[in-house]
Amino acid sequence: MKAMIFAAGLGTRLKPITDTLPKAMVPVGGKPLIEHVTRKLKASGVEAAVVNVHHFADKIERWIASQDWICSDSHDMTDGKFMMQVSDERELLLETGGGILHARRFLDGCGRFLIHNVDILSNLDIRRFESEVQEDALATLLVSERETSRYLLFDPDTMRLVGWTNVKTGEVRSPYPDLDVEACRKLAFSGIHILSDAVFEQMDEYVNEKGLHDGSHSPRFPIIDFYLWVCARRPVYGVVSDDLKLVDVGKLDTLELAEKFIQDML
Repeated sequence: MKAMIFAAGLGTRLKPITDTLPKAMVPVGGKPLIEHVTRKLKASGVEAAVVNVHHFADKIERWIASQDWICSDSHDMTDGKFMMQVSDERELLLETGGGILHARRFLDGCGRFLIHNVDILSNLDIRRFESEVQEDALATLLVSERETSRYLLFDPDTMRLVGWTNVKTGEVRSPYPDLDVEACRKLAFSGIHILSDAVFEQMDEYVNEKGLHDGSHSPRFPIIDFYLWVCARRPVYGVVSDDLKLVDVGKLDTLELAEKFIQDML
């Protein structure tokens, strides 16, 4: 299985650290976040990944080039080296959905691929997660019971995605106008998901229907917006990991938690 690491974000919630570093290079436990994620992927049997870059892109590229266990060409995949390529978003940050579509040439034709946010540290068994992907799934989202303000909504019987809600504002989004929110299972998204490469054809339809392709740059759109559109057409499932431990390293006050998490995992 291949993977994509989302690392193009501006990391605004981690300022002032990200005034001089991309979020992917923020150190935790003596290593940058991107190294923690990449080594986890490699240890889980993933052989190759693409990482999208935008903010301080050159620093991520220099880190990749400096790692003797990483190569950028399949011909150099000897002695267990991990292949990592770059999807360049320097010109324009394409958001999560647009970022996947922009990386199509790296991922199309591979069957299934994993998406992993660079700022997520977890104890997830990726192989087990992959084994829980259903045959007809366009996408499978790792979700949990953790407390948040925004939840994905799932049919409790099938675990198919049917909507999204912000419990603070009461906003609900769904392709099903008569959705009974209270009957749904509310779960928090982890930033880790497995997609079928059939997703690219669906994204083409989405971009055309929404008029997102103006010709001057690749389309920009959040992956959740796409999921809320496509879930009425193709199955998008949620998988709950009951023993999931996860740290979202998105704010300064989470860095201490992340350090402790890394120490506990050693």
